Amino acid sequence: MIIPPITSSLMTLTRRIIPCLDLKDGRVVKGTHFVGLRDAGDPVALAQRYNEQGADEVVFLDITASVEARGTILDVITRAADQLFLPLTVGGGIRSVDDIQQILRAGADKVSINTSAVNDPALINRGAEKFGTQCIVLAEDVRCNFTPNPDATMVALPDGRECWYEVVTYGGSRPTGIDAVRWAIEAEERGAGEILLTSMETDGTKNGFDIPITAAISDAVGIPVIASGGVGTLEHFYEGFALGRADACLAASVFHYGEMTVRQVKEYLAARGIPVRL
Repeated sequence: MIIPPITSSLMTLTRRIIPCLDLKDGRVVKGTHFVGLRDAGDPVALAQRYNEQGADEVVFLDITASVEARGTILDVITRAADQLFLPLTVGGGIRSVDDIQQILRAGADKVSINTSAVNDPALINRGAEKFGTQCIVLAEDVRCNFTPNPDATMVALPDGRECWYEVVTYGGSRPTGIDAVRWAIEAEERGAGEILLTSMETDGTKNGFDIPITAAISDAVGIPVIASGGVGTLEHFYEGFALGRADACLAASVFHYGEMTVRQVKEYLAARGIPVRL
């Protein structure tokens, strides 16, 4: 793959590396395409490791909270917040402003909402108005859809085909018919301060981020976009920034299972001209 040189605009802001901890029953799990989950450890211990490695943020996602119609595990958030010295974003099972308030009070710096925002888009407005846009992250889980849709934003794929990306909810189990690019734009207008974008096409595959949709959404909005889903090599992080034009890259299994450290990723990126905090 030929990667263009880093542009001046890419050099202006420090890029972030964010470990993501998917939680189920209070433990960190990881799978492929959101299924085949296997245990990856204690969330607080892992978060502390990433804190020491120089992570810019940590994300906790309670991946079964919406499916099981229950709230996020507040005691895990509290324990993690007591030991961490970096921003903590928490998502899963957040359905109201009261839920947001509980999570922020437990020690989180931001909340990530997906299913609840699709069901009630005004939740973004209410959350941003009460707690500030910096606290509200829209999580977009998306997948490629080849069904004709004249109202959707078509995205060119590397193989020459085109598709539109559909938002999915409830841990990727329910299609919504919502165009991902348009939803990101609407979320920004409603007050979301960031987009956490996860492609089901690449999640857990270690084949790299879904660059076409990452770039499309990065170009469409003026708020930071976090690329998520599929990182397997150091090069993939670079591609997320250079090709996907993401503001941050998020990864899980490559960190959880010791395949690389946050420090190694940042040193590699710095050597290739990506501005990072070392």
